[in-house]
Amino acid sequence: MPASEAADLVEEFNDPLTTLPQIFLQDAYTPSNYGTEAPTNRFTLRPIIPRVPRFSLFPLVQLVRPSFALVTVPTGTGSETTTAFGDMALFDLVLLPWPSRSSGFLMAVGPIFVFPTATDDAAGQGAWQVGPAFGAIYRAIPGLLAGWLIQNPISFAYTSANRAPLSTLLVQPILLQQLWRGLYIKSADSTWAFGWHSGSPTIIPIGVGLGYVVVREGTRSLNFYVTGEWTAYRENAPLAPQTTVRFGFSVAFPGLRLW
Repeated sequence: MPASEAADLVEEFNDPLTTLPQIFLQDAYTPSNYGTEAPTNRFTLRPIIPRVPRFSLFPLVQLVRPSFALVTVPTGTGSETTTAFGDMALFDLVLLPWPSRSSGFLMAVGPIFVFPTATDDAAGQGAWQVGPAFGAIYRAIPGLLAGWLIQNPISFAYTSANRAPLSTLLVQPILLQQLWRGLYIKSADSTWAFGWHSGSPTIIPIGVGLGYVVVREGTRSLNFYVTGEWTAYRENAPLAPQTTVRFGFSVAFPGLRLW
């Protein structure tokens, strides 16, 4: 596999603004939490669906990314847990025509939606939410990927009267460096959460991990990674992850890029 091809695929798999169609799977296991003795888990399925102008009435590239989750959450301060489907999230970003793709700097804007699809009260936020999303990625240096994905869902309707209003700034810093062919190191899975309402939680985790992209002639490209994460700062968050291990896998469908 040529080194340049491996570097391109490493960035495509990890770029939130990629136009490479793929299916993304991730399992985030948290053996240690603040506020409860129970371990928690979150399994995420996320198809990444780009729409290019040639096959769309919209004149700009559109990135559609729904996220479905199966979560294991504590039922109290003890060790008991329950497993249920979580809320569904969807962002729909549009790649901006400026600056040009040749500059290596890409930006995208659009809405983020959160739908209260959780099958258990403890597994979701119980609120319909919508808000702005923004992404910025720098890819001009070969083998290096850096940027941000910023979202701010805001609640406007609730599944019950006891659900509190929500407005949370979600910041996902992205930094990745290719090491050798398909091998890379990254810090790109942690999301910082800042609640805007008085008394809302603030949680800042940091993480680092290793990944590898597999390319074989006649088969689909695959991406595997594992990362470790630790919550470096928390405020007004009696229940929060302390340490988390993430296992990720994604498969690309480059033949669907044109459609």
